[in-house]
Amino acid sequence: MQQSAVPELAHTHTRPIHWLATATAVAGVVALSSLVQPGSATAAQPATGTRAAHAPTAAAPPATTGVAFPLSCGTEKAVVVKKATGDLDGDGRPETAAVVHCDTAMGTPPDGVYVLTRAADGHTPRVVATLVAPEDRLTVTDFAIHTGTVTATLFGYSSDAVPRCCPDTKTPAAWHWNGKTFLRTTPAGAHSV
Repeated sequence: MQQSAVPELAHTHTRPIHWLATATAVAGVVALSSLVQPGSATAAQPATGTRAAHAPTAAAPPATTGVAFPLSCGTEKAVVVKKATGDLDGDGRPETAAVVHCDTAMGTPPDGVYVLTRAADGHTPRVVATLVAPEDRLTVTDFAIHTGTVTATLFGYSSDAVPRCCPDTKTPAAWHWNGKTFLRTTPAGAHSV
């Protein structure tokens, strides 16, 4: 074996302090990069001597916190289990659709589906439509908004004799705003389980 002409250097052996220093430096770079953000990009440069106008930002969708949903939970509270946002009425402002049920430790409480919009003050969200009422005793899954349409799969019961643990009907549903109200449609292929 041939010996190296260069003697071994102490700094070529990694020690825990080296790893700690490297980790600290990387964490510092990550922290700094989260504080320094680039300016907004534009597709075209403004002409010389003119100022670029910023496009108005889209309105934020209504939040579900603090909304009094029209369902009776007794001593329990209402809980939002799913939500989706999108422009449902074509006015350029997003609405929020929310699946809500009473928070209970036992059983599967029925869901309600509600559409929220902003009130006239522009800030306070309010319920403007009920798509599924809790009294219908349905469970909502596959919930989404696609191109102005609320879609969901509804699990329910064919009769009162069916145990509440085991829904025996499955119905896909869609709601679309027609300019006056939300119309519910059932896509072809709906069936029972």
